[in-house]
Amino acid sequence: MSRYKVTLQYDGAKFLGWQLQPKGRTVQGDLEKVLRKISNQKTRIPVHGAGRTDTGVHAMGQVAHFDFETRLSDGELIKALNGNLSLDCRIMTIEKVHQDFHARFDAVKRHYQYQCFTGNSLLFKNQAWSIPKIDMNELNQLASQLVGDHDFLSFSKYHEELKHTRCIIYKSEWTLDGKMVIFHITGNRFLHHMVRYLVGTMIAVIEKRLSNENYYLLLKNPQKDVRIFKAPPEGLLLVNVVYE
Repeated sequence: MSRYKVTLQYDGAKFLGWQLQPKGRTVQGDLEKVLRKISNQKTRIPVHGAGRTDTGVHAMGQVAHFDFETRLSDGELIKALNGNLSLDCRIMTIEKVHQDFHARFDAVKRHYQYQCFTGNSLLFKNQAWSIPKIDMNELNQLASQLVGDHDFLSFSKYHEELKHTRCIIYKSEWTLDGKMVIFHITGNRFLHHMVRYLVGTMIAVIEKRLSNENYYLLLKNPQKDVRIFKAPPEGLLLVNVVYE
């Protein structure tokens, strides 16, 4: 039995998130179904992802691992997987790794980006949040405050089982590409809905629905279950996951 590490992309608009659900299509569910089909195995073959993306959230560099016994080469296995997966999900790379590798717990950095479109576009309706024209300088001033080791309790959906809500953010900035305004954030870990709350709150400040002072207070004085401003899921993209 070998452990495989895969990098994959998927269109989040077509899935009810990464994690298995009692009803509805998920990325994890599709992968496990295809692995059972290839192996002719009736029992479940668990697939573990680096990030448990929500409904509507996309991935360009999601990483997962699974244990699998096959005579297929890596190249043949990736062809077999993609040949049975829908076009909404593609395996980009595959490799054998040591047995104690874990896609989620061995990750040291994750990079997300969130896309906002300053206008109305049918083309980007599932890939970006449509917002009015904004001030890039002010946005980047807000984003710069996130870099470092902070408690992001105010910007998350609270779960009691969490040991702590601190995250180290290495990069936090907005860039402009035509009418597309993109938030880039890299950190060692992210809380549930954290990126969407950060984006929603920064946009709220830009739109004068929240003061700069209250934004900084949410960061400096963490509070549970604030959940005021949350950006929609379609603009969020898991770009890549980094391992040592």
